[in-house]
Amino acid sequence: MARRNSLKKALAALRKHALSYLECVEDFPWGHSAFKVKGKAFLFTYLDDDKGVLSLSMKLPLSGKMALTLPFASSTRYGLGKSGWVTCLFHAGDDVPIDMLQEWIDESFRAIAPKRIVAQLESEPEA
Repeated sequence: MARRNSLKKALAALRKHALSYLECVEDFPWGHSAFKVKGKAFLFTYLDDDKGVLSLSMKLPLSGKMALTLPFASSTRYGLGKSGWVTCLFHAGDDVPIDMLQEWIDESFRAIAPKRIVAQLESEPEA
């Protein structure tokens, strides 16, 4: 059970990070969480507690090719992979690279968000 809790903890940290962006909202289509800015999704997450699986999908126009070399990453299905979307799949007991995933979420947000919002983000002082 502790291993599944680590997936929940990872998801909680990534969710908190995603919700910290300007004008980000969380929606729940198809039983998954979709994090959106101005109605456009930049991150999809899903935790299957019964199977102990965490799935994350995000758009990675800059680091996507490198991401696809990692064992937990694959091109997102439903034709999204053609547009630079990458899905990461973690199982109970896997090491979830939170810092790297947060950087990828940032990349995805910046790729999807309107330029005005990205400019506001870049003008904010570092925390």
